[in-house]
Amino acid sequence: MSAVFAADIPYWGQSLLRALGGAVAVLLPAGTIVYVFLFKLMSFMQSRLGPMEAGPYGSMQLFAEVGKWLQKEDLYPDRADRFLFKSAPLVVLLSTFMLVVAVPFGPDAIFTNFDNGVLYVLAVSSISVLGILMAGWASANKYSLLGGLRAAGQLIAYELPMVLAVVGVVIQAGTMNMQTIVVKQNAGSIFGWDGIGNPYILTQFVGFLVFMIAVQAELTQAPFDMPIAESELVAGYMTEYSGFRFLIFFIAEFATAGVFSLLASTMFLGGWGLPWSWFNWGSLDEVHNVMNVVGPLIMVTKMMLVAFIIMWARFSYPRFREDQLQKFAWKFLIPVALGNIAVTSILKVAF
Repeated sequence: MSAVFAADIPYWGQSLLRALGGAVAVLLPAGTIVYVFLFKLMSFMQSRLGPMEAGPYGSMQLFAEVGKWLQKEDLYPDRADRFLFKSAPLVVLLSTFMLVVAVPFGPDAIFTNFDNGVLYVLAVSSISVLGILMAGWASANKYSLLGGLRAAGQLIAYELPMVLAVVGVVIQAGTMNMQTIVVKQNAGSIFGWDGIGNPYILTQFVGFLVFMIAVQAELTQAPFDMPIAESELVAGYMTEYSGFRFLIFFIAEFATAGVFSLLASTMFLGGWGLPWSWFNWGSLDEVHNVMNVVGPLIMVTKMMLVAFIIMWARFSYPRFREDQLQKFAWKFLIPVALGNIAVTSILKVAF
């Protein structure tokens, strides 16, 4: 059915649908996370109601915020490098769009089916560092430059634990194809029992923890928010930004949180699937018609669960000092991730 459907749509139409799908997959999770977690969850954790004026129960507050930032004047410092200053937010947001194309949302609901999808994701996630450095340097502001340098040092330090955390999943799955990783989790079994499939969060729980901590640092969210420490650097590399370009940085932060949650759901929680033993499915072909519709809903549900963990940590823990932040990555997370790889490799060979 999917092959016939694809044949009926010209290539330009398929490209347009992919572009629209990518925009929805990035912007919709970003808006949902902002409203549910930033506006409401944080308010309830602090025993307050949060924004309540725009729409019923504050449901339109997100649109009011976007409208406010769109009305603000787009300013830049006199000594700023205008091209780099204006391009930096777009580079950061572009990296998020490039990440989501590797995420499968169903058997056929997929933008690209890279054989080396995990490698692609890990490589593309580094692009945001360039945008942050561009923003810090081009602003001609010492606080912005300090924020950019802090962000670069932090992201470089925590990218290695992220990579090592995912290696355990690759070893266990025997592939870097994201779709195949989903299939192996839902069609697999644990010691011969296939009641819940084989979600890798059970066997790669240490890797999952390391991955989530590294994601928190990649997002520069508390307790890893030294690059934008308001008490020291005003807003870090975003200090000189206003209007639409500040809004892009804001969208990119929460969109990236959503995309990383989708990636964690894919690699550790079974992605778009449910254990195939529940439905007596034997192969991927048997799940196409159902899971192409239900799969995206399952992914969104799992994404919200993972995003809750990210936001709960953000609202609960105090900020690390810079030396604590670096020591935690190099002296704790990396050795733990290497140990996880060693144990996974031994068990893979043994069993």
